[in-house]
Amino acid sequence: MLFTIVRNRQSAAVDAAITLRLQRRRHPVFNRLMHMVSWPGFPPQSRIIPPALAGTLFAFGYRLEALFQLLAWGSGGISFIFKTIMRRSRPGPDFPEIRIAVARIGGTSFPSGHVLNYIGVYGFLTYLAHTWIHPSLIRRTVVAILGSLLALVGPSRVYLGHHWFTDVTASYLLGFSWLMAFTSVYRRAKRWQVDSWRLRTR
Repeated sequence: MLFTIVRNRQSAAVDAAITLRLQRRRHPVFNRLMHMVSWPGFPPQSRIIPPALAGTLFAFGYRLEALFQLLAWGSGGISFIFKTIMRRSRPGPDFPEIRIAVARIGGTSFPSGHVLNYIGVYGFLTYLAHTWIHPSLIRRTVVAILGSLLALVGPSRVYLGHHWFTDVTASYLLGFSWLMAFTSVYRRAKRWQVDSWRLRTR
């Protein structure tokens, strides 16, 4: 339904109103936070951090987790497919009152690649942290930090004028649907790995 609304250009007024309302918040701390949250999603760091996370897991002996952490980066492919289909323009000259932060962005607007990549990379990392970190204080701290990153990346993309509200909403819906399926595949692979190890050690 959301895709249909956007495709028929029925969300423009609401999207613009939400962007302008969010951009009225000009407190320096809030402004800095919005820029910081979006920073990991821009190149070159967006091309360095995901494989670095997988490499770190591999170095600590979590080979299956490292493989899935790298594959989680593939959530960007969902963005590419839908961007190709929708071809929606980013905020621009049609709404001159919207402030657009200078950044290395390209392509089309719907859905948000930032949000989809974050849910893939940092969403799966959040799942691993919740599953494998045993000291509860450390686990809760790591999950809270990563969860905050996921929650704030959508608003940050709207605040910076790089995406519309419906762009990030679609990305959250697509991303979390994909993440649930992806973690299900990981759990099955993990069970197979554990069962194979038990058979070998008998």
